[in-house]
Amino acid sequence: MTTPSIVRTNTADLYDAHVLKNYARAPLTLVRGSGAQVWDDTGKAYLDFTSGIAVSALGHCHPHWVAAVQRQAAELIHVSNLFRNPQQGELARRLVHYAGPGRVFFCNSGAEANEALIKLARLHGVEKAGGEEGKCYKIICAKNAFHGRTYGGMSATPQEKIQKGFRPLVPGFAFGELNRLETFAELVDETTAAIFVETIQGESGINPCTPEFLRGLRQLCNRHNLLLLLDEVQCGVGRTGRFYSFESAGVQPDAIGMAKGLGGGFPIGAMWVREKVADLFHPGNHGTTFGGTPLACSAALAVLDIIESENLLEKVRAQSVVWHAALRQLAKDFPAHVVGVRGHGYLVGVQMTSDPAPWLAALRDRGLLAPSAGGNVVRLLPPLNATAEELTQSVTLFRAALSAKA
Repeated sequence: MTTPSIVRTNTADLYDAHVLKNYARAPLTLVRGSGAQVWDDTGKAYLDFTSGIAVSALGHCHPHWVAAVQRQAAELIHVSNLFRNPQQGELARRLVHYAGPGRVFFCNSGAEANEALIKLARLHGVEKAGGEEGKCYKIICAKNAFHGRTYGGMSATPQEKIQKGFRPLVPGFAFGELNRLETFAELVDETTAAIFVETIQGESGINPCTPEFLRGLRQLCNRHNLLLLLDEVQCGVGRTGRFYSFESAGVQPDAIGMAKGLGGGFPIGAMWVREKVADLFHPGNHGTTFGGTPLACSAALAVLDIIESENLLEKVRAQSVVWHAALRQLAKDFPAHVVGVRGHGYLVGVQMTSDPAPWLAALRDRGLLAPSAGGNVVRLLPPLNATAEELTQSVTLFRAALSAKA
């Protein structure tokens, strides 16, 4: 067998020739990052408020995180879950500290964490039905939700752009209106096992659950013996200034899905399960090859170290007040282009009056990277350790883009 020769060519050409065309990528090749900045292959610097879509919680190449990953990579990278590893046990302990008494399952992504939540709901339904399968399995989700692109997550995501071409989907999902408790209550029947919502809908345009709605869901679940499952894949791990976004509502879920910022750029997902339902899982009915490896858990432990040692939760809460006010001023100054601003902490949506794609390009030209979200929304996701100056810079660049089209 001959070794293919290495041909030096343009990265864009390599993508055009060899990478599956399932993304509408910006014409930009990123090669280096430091803190909240990235550089492209021409040497141009950008303020990165994409943060890998809320993944790079500490920006790029934080020295403590890099050292932790390098150290672990030289010691032990992967062992099977047939054995224990110290890093997984310690990470579980620290996540339980934030979430409450319970247990943690580790996987590789938010979609996998949400699949585990769906399986937990089914297991609860079997127990609720006295051991009979197929009798109690319905999960009530929210309209405009996004829970991933696996078959379970996709079936819990009532969006045509996600589901089209992949039917028939997994049965057993129903959908209420976010923040309208009565629309969830009227869907509950003897077949219902759980309610499953994002604390803040991210992909659909940064739509937060109100505290009253979350408390109402908790009471509804208590009344009907349902599990309350919260998807904190995007809004968790400090992004709102609380470790979990639901904390501000004062509720206790039965299980939480998390990922994205947990690894600071290294793939990891997790499901925390409340103690009283943790025993629903038994050996053999769920698993993962790569979940919870020493390397992945070391990356996540480094993220927690930095969040705690640098007081990032407090900083996000304090700095976001000024930042949000400056962003809301844009809506007042440019009403022809900006409808409003919503979100919490460093998960913010700026709703435009038109398609956000041209605005994203205009921001990119000026040196600010940001993704879109549903409903004509420009999403802003600074790293948790972004400085006050960088937050101000993002508003200045946004204002420049708006001024150019005023």
